[in-house]
Amino acid sequence: MAIEYWLISGKTKLRLPVNPESYAYSSPFAYTETEVESLGEVTNIGRRGLKDFTLTTFWPRDYNPAYCNYSGFRSPASFVAQIESWRSARAPIRYVVTGISGANHLVTIRDFDVEAEKAGAPGDVYFTLSLKEYRQPSIKVVDTSKPKKGSSSSKSRPPASKSKQLKSYTVKSGDSLWKIAARKDVYGAGSKWRKIYDANKKTIGKNPNRIYPGQKLVIPK
Repeated sequence: MAIEYWLISGKTKLRLPVNPESYAYSSPFAYTETEVESLGEVTNIGRRGLKDFTLTTFWPRDYNPAYCNYSGFRSPASFVAQIESWRSARAPIRYVVTGISGANHLVTIRDFDVEAEKAGAPGDVYFTLSLKEYRQPSIKVVDTSKPKKGSSSSKSRPPASKSKQLKSYTVKSGDSLWKIAARKDVYGAGSKWRKIYDANKKTIGKNPNRIYPGQKLVIPK
């Protein structure tokens, strides 16, 4: 099966006319070392991070059978405009490489470095596209409907006690901002994770998906 590189969003599909040199990615994993009394340094194994993909190639102006995989492709300007349109939409796209097992990923476009009008190749666009695996957060639906008066559930249920919201939280292994925000003593809603991130950007850094056990986070009201 021929190797084809595709970028897909809905019904819009882009196939790269010139393949990158290889299909490559980096796959980080969260490890933290902790000093334990009488044992010394021990390793805490976290979770797999999101994969990073880099595509470096060029989009030719004209078809050349020496290096083009197919003819009739769109212009370089149209290709650049499509990538920028997808970025502006702020939604994940599908990255697929045929002929390679498992090379089908939901990703976000992180960086798009373009070099147009390179010497000796007028009209061609050379580019590096940085993609990052997108992990869809799972949302648990909770039935908040009130039981009817006289029902067994209303009789047996003890009165709810108001729990105080935490002012700070220490990250544990397996945590994510979504999980922390979903805690009952935090917000009770994972969708409010950005409030925590905005209040702790200096601690967490640029990537809200990378938090580590032992980090102390401020929990804003």
